[in-house]
Amino acid sequence: MSGWAIVAIIGILVWGVTQWNRARHGIVTDEYGNESRAISDDPETRREIEELRERIKVLERIATDSNSLDARKTKSIAAEIEALRDKQAD
Repeated sequence: MSGWAIVAIIGILVWGVTQWNRARHGIVTDEYGNESRAISDDPETRREIEELRERIKVLERIATDSNSLDARKTKSIAAEIEALRDKQAD
């Protein structure tokens, strides 16, 4: 067997192992060559995705509610109450 044949066989084996590993981890390639992970239909994965979506909703609400006018008024009133408490303590 010639040296080039051995190089070709090793190249084909490496390519095959790489493709097998990508398939095992759910990596797919679209028509433009972009790679992404395929979402599995595993119920546990779906549940985890839903939990993460709920967490994101809560974080978005926290981020936006603290900057609203009502939230600023509430903080201002709470600060005034604390200032009055401090005055009474003196």
